[in-house]
Amino acid sequence: MSKRRLDPTLLVGLAMLLLLCLFVGLGQVWTPHDPFLVDYGNTLQPPSAKHWLGTDDLGRDVASRVMAGGLVDLRVALVCVAAPAILGIAIGALSGFVGGRVDTVIMRITDIFWAFPFHVLVIAIVGVLGPGEANLYLAFLLVNWISFARITRGEVLVLRELDYVQAARSFGSTDSRIVTAHILPNAVTPAIVFAMADVVLTILAVTSLSFLGLGIQPPTPEWGLMIADGRQFLFDAWWIATAPGLAIVYTGVTFALIGEGLDTALRPKG
Repeated sequence: MSKRRLDPTLLVGLAMLLLLCLFVGLGQVWTPHDPFLVDYGNTLQPPSAKHWLGTDDLGRDVASRVMAGGLVDLRVALVCVAAPAILGIAIGALSGFVGGRVDTVIMRITDIFWAFPFHVLVIAIVGVLGPGEANLYLAFLLVNWISFARITRGEVLVLRELDYVQAARSFGSTDSRIVTAHILPNAVTPAIVFAMADVVLTILAVTSLSFLGLGIQPPTPEWGLMIADGRQFLFDAWWIATAPGLAIVYTGVTFALIGEGLDTALRPKG
């Protein structure tokens, strides 16, 4: 029997993720300068040996702020994906397995949410609740579970009719046992793959909200906020917005590669 080899795309994505984690982890214990230190005598300095990525309009070291801000963006993005994923998978499994009126009600609710653009709903909810990290979590939880529920429901509808599920039912397995032991392990694979791609979209959404002033609030180092601060200096001090922008691109590519690699590795053969 030949061993299944890991997809090269997945290996590259995991290697990039390791580097990202090392970069973010290092930023929590050491940075070249204090990321919060304001130095009006050292503003808008270009990249140099002292300030690797230059300084911003308040004299703060850009490299230090990019390193410190990585944890904020990753934490928010992962929580904003993981919590809705758990909720959506549970609701989707319930809807697909039970069927009937329960399925109809849940699907009509998802259709209502699905009718509105994702970013519009998130901006509206955060606008009502107010800016802040906690409200970001709540906004994404209320909106982002829809996709996971629809994906999981579709898988469960197919799996519940397969022979091995019918065999488990004939042997007296309870519905909860059938769902948790026989259906969910096979139904969550597409949701996991989607979650990796959703991390990319969530990072963009979180940084966009911070850019608009609805997400993480200053003086917290955060990539979206740094881009917002540097937009008025794009021609004179391009490094202020470019450095966090490149960090966002790198993170997005990392999770996109992992998602594509997982899709290839976990997809049934034949």
